[in-house]
Amino acid sequence: MSPEQKLSSLNLTLPPPPDPIAQYRPARLIGTTLYLSGHGPKNPDGSFITGRLGQTASVEEGYAAARNIGLHLLSVAKSVVGDLSRIEAVAKVFGMVNAEPDFTDHAWVVDGCSDLLVEILGDAGYHARSAVGMGSLPFGMMVEIEAILSIRP
Repeated sequence: MSPEQKLSSLNLTLPPPPDPIAQYRPARLIGTTLYLSGHGPKNPDGSFITGRLGQTASVEEGYAAARNIGLHLLSVAKSVVGDLSRIEAVAKVFGMVNAEPDFTDHAWVVDGCSDLLVEILGDAGYHARSAVGMGSLPFGMMVEIEAILSIRP
């Protein structure tokens, strides 16, 4: 089953790729390596899902926000490479969690994105990863995640 078929079977749709909100590009393909900029979780109206883990947001809400970002990352990848089957491997995911200093469940939050990537891409979705806490994130977003992908020529 292709990644696009897997998305359809799960009743998931990719959101439109975002426009940059500052001086950067959402993605940069260099050779067979696709660098995906940090993306935040968005509501259907385009506003960011905001909150602070350990204060105003639960681990479950953070997980859902990270899963939302996974769909955005796949959307951007598809806009660059045309077909998600060209993703040979997700090499690295870097997750930043807007959290209180005593919050310790960063890994479980970023699992929302990691689980989605594996669910949609299968073995190609497994990756190296970092999950860290931040004192703040742009626009108050709950989570921000970037990724590096290996692309088939």
